[in-house]
Amino acid sequence: MPGRLVVRRIPDLNCTDGQDSLFDTWRFHAFFTTSALDTVAADHIHRGHAIIEQVHADLKHSTLAHLPSGKFSANAAWLVLAVIAFNLTRAAAVTAGPGLAKATTATIRRKLIAVPARLACSARRITLHLPHHWPWETGWTRLFIRVCGPPDLTPS
Repeated sequence: MPGRLVVRRIPDLNCTDGQDSLFDTWRFHAFFTTSALDTVAADHIHRGHAIIEQVHADLKHSTLAHLPSGKFSANAAWLVLAVIAFNLTRAAAVTAGPGLAKATTATIRRKLIAVPARLACSARRITLHLPHHWPWETGWTRLFIRVCGPPDLTPS
């Protein structure tokens, strides 16, 4: 089957170490295709496949690591719940800010979901005490306000 090798040259932005480089450095990404599409369209389809592969890898390293069960219906239910949880986690990360928009599920869980906070009840009011100088407080607060609305600060 005839095919072609497509090589894309990408600027390497990871090797600067805080200072400008003396000359441009490049990374090369190659893929093989047998489609009759032009190079740009083939590259677009290849990038789409790369994105879905990252989603599959993320799911396999989190909730899908517990499959398979001995029952088909249990696996089907677990898969549906895993995808729902994945989509909700991604939506929460995007809402929290641009810093977590492309993070993995484990990173989002560590920075947004597993919050090192304590609850205090006083005068029929529940207060959430976040840690001082917590680096993800801004993103977590943005997510909380977006989901629950701004806090009611009026004295009762």
